[in-house]
Amino acid sequence: MAAEHVVFLFDVDNTLIDNDHIVADMKRNLERDIGNEQQQRYWDYFEELRTELGYADYLGALQRYRVNHPRDFGIIAVSYFLMNYYFANRLFPCALDVIAQYQQYGETAILSDGDMIFQPLKIERSGLREAVDEKVMIYIHKEQELDDVKKRYPADHYVLIDDKVRILDAVKKTWGANVTTVFPRQGHYAADAKEVAKYMTPDVTVDRIDQLREYDLARLRAATKG
Repeated sequence: MAAEHVVFLFDVDNTLIDNDHIVADMKRNLERDIGNEQQQRYWDYFEELRTELGYADYLGALQRYRVNHPRDFGIIAVSYFLMNYYFANRLFPCALDVIAQYQQYGETAILSDGDMIFQPLKIERSGLREAVDEKVMIYIHKEQELDDVKKRYPADHYVLIDDKVRILDAVKKTWGANVTTVFPRQGHYAADAKEVAKYMTPDVTVDRIDQLREYDLARLRAATKG
């Protein structure tokens, strides 16, 4: 009998990369370069765009800030900061090791949400694109694009690793027993107990991404619920 073909789908922000740390660094730079009041305006624009677009658009918020404050050149320093940020320093410990380990069991790919400039830059500069052999998917709402994911990476079974239980819940409801949902409790979304409680319990929960080194394919499959 042929071996089961498995595809491992890794989220990026607060799953493989400490995105909360990146945002904290950005806030410090905004405070320094444009001041506290103007920094708050930037984040207001950021939330407006998130509501409009459905994903985080840090560079788009800079553009909106510029339109509304065309003479504030302090924002240029923030642009340099984002474009030159060394994202590899923000990988969670052993994130690349987990990807490498799971490549023994099947294909690995990135399944992310985000804009089409900053998110690809983050994935490239962190080394994640190379780690998954350039198999990268970036959607606006990935949980709505599962048919496209299956066309691109057909498999007998999927393993989805994501810090958002909302996403894990949506994918489990669509793919059922054909997916193992893995929840690394990292970042502010995962720390929101009320939000987490709204959704079904993931198949596997770990406190840190590096703990997935303790899970081989057999252990992941054994944990899979229908």
